[in-house]
Amino acid sequence: MNHQPTAPGSHSDCIMNHQPTAPGSHSDCIMNHQPTSPGSHSDCIMNHQPTSPGSHSDCIMNHQPTSPGSHSDCIMNHQPTSPGSHSDCILCLFLCRLFEFRKLIGDREKCRSLVPEDYPVHIDKTDEHSDCYIHNGHFISPLVHLVPGILPPEAVKARFQFIVPKTWKKNRPVCVHLAGTGDHFFWRRRTLMARPMVKEAGMASLLLENPYYGLRKPKDQLRSCLKNVSDLFVMGGALILESTVLLRWLEREGYWPLGMTGISMGGYMASLAVTNWPKPIPLIPCLSWSTASSVFTTGVLSRAVNWTELEKQYTFNSVYEEEIIQLLEYCGVDSFKMSQEAYSCVELSRSQGQTEAQRVKASSSSFSSFSSSVTSTGPSLHVPQSVQSPAGLRNSGSSRSSQGSSQSSQGSRLHSEAISFMKGVMDECTHMANFSVPVDPSLIIVLQATLDAYIPRSGVLSLSDIWPGCEVRYLKGGHVSAYLFKQNAFRRAIYDAFERFCLKYPQRSD
Repeated sequence: MNHQPTAPGSHSDCIMNHQPTAPGSHSDCIMNHQPTSPGSHSDCIMNHQPTSPGSHSDCIMNHQPTSPGSHSDCIMNHQPTSPGSHSDCILCLFLCRLFEFRKLIGDREKCRSLVPEDYPVHIDKTDEHSDCYIHNGHFISPLVHLVPGILPPEAVKARFQFIVPKTWKKNRPVCVHLAGTGDHFFWRRRTLMARPMVKEAGMASLLLENPYYGLRKPKDQLRSCLKNVSDLFVMGGALILESTVLLRWLEREGYWPLGMTGISMGGYMASLAVTNWPKPIPLIPCLSWSTASSVFTTGVLSRAVNWTELEKQYTFNSVYEEEIIQLLEYCGVDSFKMSQEAYSCVELSRSQGQTEAQRVKASSSSFSSFSSSVTSTGPSLHVPQSVQSPAGLRNSGSSRSSQGSSQSSQGSRLHSEAISFMKGVMDECTHMANFSVPVDPSLIIVLQATLDAYIPRSGVLSLSDIWPGCEVRYLKGGHVSAYLFKQNAFRRAIYDAFERFCLKYPQRSD
């Protein structure tokens, strides 16, 4: 960003030289563009003088577009029309950083060098048990170097627990487990998965604590209820990079083979991490699917979103309709095309008196990763989406203001637009089609519950479509019952995926 505008008090001065009330505040995080050291990773992403016009760092944070009226000019130089629109500018800048960073980590080749091979990892203490050692460790999340200030201070230090068998049966296999919704700290994964895996297969487990969970939970966050929808996207980006750190550390320490798993949200996050890994690796996502959008727009957990607040923000903040939507024109296959279809299917099924379980049973795909991890209370990343296309959303402003519409029809239309725009933003940041395909999809075993009511499957691409060659196994029951009573099936799938890997890649490749 240019920190010396030509005219003091000008609009660019307002946006580019925002003075936060307290150092380290969120707005300070957004506007601070001074990397810690030349050539650092943050310098790579946030560098204001890119080596070549149009480079990726130029795309993310360069605020001097090469041509007036260009897309970055539109996003970075929003002209507020009324007092109070300054927050629109800040939000737009934040979302631009977030969306562009998603495009970076969604490309495996582009981000191979984002995390150094020798990124430091520290073991703090080790406890000895009858059958295993439990190592507690930490490292600094690489996300703080790439996008400074985007993580809350409590989440900067990534903590993990490493459960290692005293006696190895064959090789030194390690499975990385990412946390599901509400899975704070490590005891649940350690008790239900890691310790049984030591006894059953002599397999080690590494449990990573999610950002916004456990000791990484912001002080003002209530339990698992993320304050903002955007926190989900930040969590995903952080876990992709943090998983890379851990996998590389395990390789350096001589462990092999390595794999990843998780239940519900943890399965989805593990899938994201594997899309970024440049080698074949077993992946076992349990009770998760291809996108988070359906969970919060048409599923059971759509009730967890503060739609009233989001609709209000959409009504009064033109930045959503006029500028943020431009960022979403580059999103995955069904961010806009499927949104109205999915919403219509849900409304139709409701009118026919179907129960939630009947609707889910009749549908063909499911996703439950983000579960109840967000209850949008307060100013959240409110995101209504277009009905059928970006143009449809841009035209919706005039339709909302038409004099002939009744208040009830306006409210219904606004809610539909809010759902559609929310789906677009969530698909942009969470849809697996927007990320690289894992190196070897045949090493992926997906486990789904047949009656998972958390994720409507209609209008959502299945993982088998996105990752041809992966295996999908179905478990009888719903999301909660599978989580409680199918842990043995989850572990069996992990063993099968690791065995498949060893048969296909018998020699370790560094």
